[in-house]
Amino acid sequence: MRVLFTFIGGLGHFQPLVPLASAVVAAGHTVAVAAGPERCGAVAAAGFTALPVGEGRSERVRVGPLPTPDRERDAAELRDGFVRRGAAGRVPLYLELFDRWRPDVVVCEEVDFGSVLAAEKLGLPFANAQVIASGSFVRPDVVGEAIGELRAGLGLPPDPDLTMRHRNLMISPFPPSFRDPAFPLPDTAFPIRPPVGPVGRSDRTTVYFTLGTEFNTESGDLFPRVLAGLGDLPVDVVATVGRHVDPAAFGPQRPGVRVERYLPQDAVLPRCDLVVSHGGSGSVIGALAHGLPTVLLPMGADQPQNADQVARLGVGRALDPVAATPDDVRAAVAEVLGDSAYRQAAARVRAEMLDLPEPARAVPLLARLAA
Repeated sequence: MRVLFTFIGGLGHFQPLVPLASAVVAAGHTVAVAAGPERCGAVAAAGFTALPVGEGRSERVRVGPLPTPDRERDAAELRDGFVRRGAAGRVPLYLELFDRWRPDVVVCEEVDFGSVLAAEKLGLPFANAQVIASGSFVRPDVVGEAIGELRAGLGLPPDPDLTMRHRNLMISPFPPSFRDPAFPLPDTAFPIRPPVGPVGRSDRTTVYFTLGTEFNTESGDLFPRVLAGLGDLPVDVVATVGRHVDPAAFGPQRPGVRVERYLPQDAVLPRCDLVVSHGGSGSVIGALAHGLPTVLLPMGADQPQNADQVARLGVGRALDPVAATPDDVRAAVAEVLGDSAYRQAAARVRAEMLDLPEPARAVPLLARLAA
């Protein structure tokens, strides 16, 4: 079986695909991953054949102030950036690639709408792979009209409820309890276990702080504000700021506070007691996979929706990233660390993950589609 995985956007859209793609390879099948040329190096480093889609773009790093969170603006970016520009540009590229590489089944990342449309146009079997934990960011009222325009141009029938995306199979590497109850998994969904890490603690209470790899450069003074709040607590702090931000810019830190560009989260999280983050799906689920509660500063994209679910499940708290003061950060972190209910709730979500089927269990479902 030849399985082609596709994704659009940053590496946060690729990493959730890796466990399933690895399981397909381990089962003896052929796998390739289609991505923008600027992402192909990361795909190859993960051990997969990378197929570039498009001409690529120079990486633009915008270092600037923190914009006020705006869910309507984020919805517009999803609609216009990922559908009217992204999907519209990729459909013809995917039509050519699918015809040339000849996959038996295509696994389309959740917001790679162009891949779904191209597969449907060619009559290729395809599955939807979720990459957004809350399940409430991609909605028909946000992207349905724009996708409908592309469908009409391709001669495809109307699909106002976006059911075609998951008509055959949806694979979700997230705990079902984290999904927004207003957007339940469809009947075709098959949840699989995300990577679940060990539960451990260091000798001293330790907090991990990250703003991810996409929003970290547009965070204004959020890094120093959070570091100031954490610096006044009797905890060790491990902070990662990304390769485009200089740790030296934040000046000397007290003993016990370590600021780095990058550290593997798998090496850091088992030693931690709490995670402070922007609330991206990878960061939130990574924390919960180690049974860790969290304090979120959601800036955009799917982060506010993830923060909603964190509050609903009682696994952490959220702060306004623009208005939060160091005192606010200190108080929220102290509260979550001091109340065992948060960690107990996070442990329940981790236990739920452990009960999910391994990614290898989804491989026969893909084979059934291909047949």
